[in-house]
Amino acid sequence: MLELPQSDDFKSIVLNNIPLIDVRAPIEFQKGAFQNAVNLPLMNDEERHLIGIKYKEKGNVEAVKLGHELVKDDVKLSRVNAWLDFKTQHPDAFLYCFRGGQRSKISQEWMKESGQNIVRLKGGYKAFRSYLMQEIEESTKHFKPIILGGRTGSGKTILLKNIKNSIDLEALANHRGSSFGRKTTPQPTQINFENALAYDLIQKLDKGFNELFFEDEGKYVGSVYIPKEFANYLSFAPLIILETPDEDRIEITFDEYIVQAQKSYKILFEKDFLQEWVKDIQEAMKRINRRLGSERYKVVCGLFEDALDEQMKNNSLHLYKAWIAYLLSEYYDPMYDYQIQKNASKILFRGNSEEIISYIENYSKNLK
Repeated sequence: MLELPQSDDFKSIVLNNIPLIDVRAPIEFQKGAFQNAVNLPLMNDEERHLIGIKYKEKGNVEAVKLGHELVKDDVKLSRVNAWLDFKTQHPDAFLYCFRGGQRSKISQEWMKESGQNIVRLKGGYKAFRSYLMQEIEESTKHFKPIILGGRTGSGKTILLKNIKNSIDLEALANHRGSSFGRKTTPQPTQINFENALAYDLIQKLDKGFNELFFEDEGKYVGSVYIPKEFANYLSFAPLIILETPDEDRIEITFDEYIVQAQKSYKILFEKDFLQEWVKDIQEAMKRINRRLGSERYKVVCGLFEDALDEQMKNNSLHLYKAWIAYLLSEYYDPMYDYQIQKNASKILFRGNSEEIISYIENYSKNLK
């Protein structure tokens, strides 16, 4: 019998955004998977658990035998059909299990018996994951990082989207990067965040960029953290500071944290959206209580309650701007200004969005 095709050309998989079938059990997939992967398991969680017990008690032969008993007839047919349907929709798809061993090989054989050839990842999830983590580590040899800084609400994320050689860590982490930055959709697992970062780095560096731009973040973006050595590399990067008038910062923050946030909550929670949003905002305010101090915490809570009352009585969001203005001036700005003062020697340039775009376009010339 001819050997079924395998590939460990992981770079090509990343650059071409190859669709992937992950045949591991759902519990494995939920802990971490790859970009463009769909979980179409050979075995469900319970079946995997039972086979694992059999393997420990009786060895591999008996475990495989039990697997074939559990996944046969209509069960087998439904799983094979799911793989075939996906392959039909995505003719370039690959397939993988944890180590590229029995599970993916069996799945590959069953697909071939049904008339569809598919390539499986050599070394499976483990090998591809190792490649991606190594690429994050090695990437620091191939680009110069530049950090885009600025006070909260200055529009850094908006500007970053207009810089082609940028990596948006907040987008990868599905978080706005602040105490109030939680979104209605969950953050990725740490593994998925790292995998997404690796994909972005590989794709950007393949385009020949010598510099990559990142927003000024801490080590953590919400609940996920930037890999230690990579974060350390970014910490030495020069800074470009986005300067935005306070009134514009209030409007940007108002749109993102009030208008757009409430729309997201309404989609998820429907009639209970306001109650859920308020609960999350109040929890966020509690998290900054210590840094604010008791007096300012009372003020910020009072401003929020006034704005909430106004919304409930008159369906107006306007008073939230006073709450935002106070948070910016009394909480965010002092913290950020302190950090910038400590890193003043790293600052390359200050300016508004248009000035920064112009500076970046002539970056190489400016460094000469």
